[in-house]
Amino acid sequence: MQVKAQAYLEALGGPANIKDIEGCITRLRMTLIDPSKIDVRKLQAAGMVGRPMIIGKGVQVVVGTYAELIGAEINKILKQK
Repeated sequence: MQVKAQAYLEALGGPANIKDIEGCITRLRMTLIDPSKIDVRKLQAAGMVGRPMIIGKGVQVVVGTYAELIGAEINKILKQK
């Protein structure tokens, strides 16, 4: 799961671009510093379903039933940096 989390993290603009992130049942929900740094192709390559939903600095990405695991892993990575 760490490799997948790292792929999503990179696609979302890197650790410095994420204010907070959490996984719910099927989505990653986050607040980004600059949503324009999102790389949609990298998100699709990581396994995103559809397109990201962006409302201001809030972003939701559908990733499937392992969203909570990915969110937790991204938070671990962010705490290490």
